[in-house]
Amino acid sequence: MTLALIDYGAGNLRSVDNALRAAGATDVSVTADPDVVAGADRIVLPGVGAFAACMGALSAIPGMVDALDRRVRVEGYPFLGVCVGMQLMADAGEEFGTHPGLGWIPGTVAKLEPADPEARVPHMGWNDVTLTKPHPLIVPGEAYFLHSFAFHPIDASDLAAVTEHGGRVTAAVARDNLVGVQFHPEKSQAYGLALLARFLEWRP
Repeated sequence: MTLALIDYGAGNLRSVDNALRAAGATDVSVTADPDVVAGADRIVLPGVGAFAACMGALSAIPGMVDALDRRVRVEGYPFLGVCVGMQLMADAGEEFGTHPGLGWIPGTVAKLEPADPEARVPHMGWNDVTLTKPHPLIVPGEAYFLHSFAFHPIDASDLAAVTEHGGRVTAAVARDNLVGVQFHPEKSQAYGLALLARFLEWRP
């Protein structure tokens, strides 16, 4: 089983790579090569930073978006998006203007606006993950979050889990072979490693 961890200059690659290996991955390719992605059995897209910058960096790699779209959406191989990597699955992000995303799960990424004035932005630290539908990868627990923007899926059936931060915030989205988590599995200790281990075994 080969796993492609996408290197587009916008993720905490060393930590994610180490976490995947700790979870049981034995063949991880940290790669910016679309040919490697086109042959991978599983794909992980990390992401840290602004939506537009991350999408721009991903699109700047010749053939990468096409390779991802073909392997993930057409051929149906398991995909995990982490933090901004999850947000890029949306139609658009509204950070520093409106910018197109991959368009894999309909919705937009907008700035957190907690109803509770004591809930600070960015949302940073440990928080509960509460399921909104059953999913083989996502279970209730506590994970580590660090973000100022949140995914708002159009179709409620694409929402897999939420957390509370001055109101309900998307913690995970899922559709078919696609899963995205707003929290950082690589920083979520036993909870995050268990999620990655399930991803390595997942047969959507």
